Amino acid sequence: MIKVGLTGNFGMGKSTVAEMFRKLGCYIIDTDKIVDDLFKEREVIEEIIKLFGEDVFKNGKIDKKYIAHIIFDNPLMRIYLENILHPKVFEKVDEIINSIPQRGEPTIVVIEAPVIFERGYQNKFDLIITVFTKEDTAIKRLQKKGISLEEALKRLSSQFPIEMKKSKSDYIIDNSGTLEETAQQVEALYQKLITMERKYAGN
Repeated sequence: MIKVGLTGNFGMGKSTVAEMFRKLGCYIIDTDKIVDDLFKEREVIEEIIKLFGEDVFKNGKIDKKYIAHIIFDNPLMRIYLENILHPKVFEKVDEIINSIPQRGEPTIVVIEAPVIFERGYQNKFDLIITVFTKEDTAIKRLQKKGISLEEALKRLSSQFPIEMKKSKSDYIIDNSGTLEETAQQVEALYQKLITMERKYAGN
């Protein structure tokens, strides 16, 4: 089994690339989905209310937009929130990985995670792939999702520069062009991972 950390900055296409890996036969773990599930757990809800106040809990659930508005203006609050969530996220990741059946064939697990480098989580993965585009391309994509220019810039500035992530990664995927061009890169990288996994399994 190879555990791959898949990262990149907001709007650069992590989820698109993850879906391409899924179609090739990889196991995909979306840490954003895990966070969404954690937001429904009573223990986590209580911790988040302690951190952000009662206004964060509306209509029987955590208001994620309210949280986003705060944490992209206040990096310290973002770190406090991550300190609540991240240990639980990695526990769940481990649970999912341990539940994957061992069938005697190459197993590639791709963990989609946005802040691998920001929080120093590199050692939790066998290798790291960074998906990138030009920043203006990412901004346009975020705006198409209904995120304002100001909010898009805030989100991007809250993460390490993409060039830094690229330089620290084992592999990079350029998602600036067409989906077909991205898919070709993913396919080529998938074949490398399969070869690598077989080599590891033989040792």
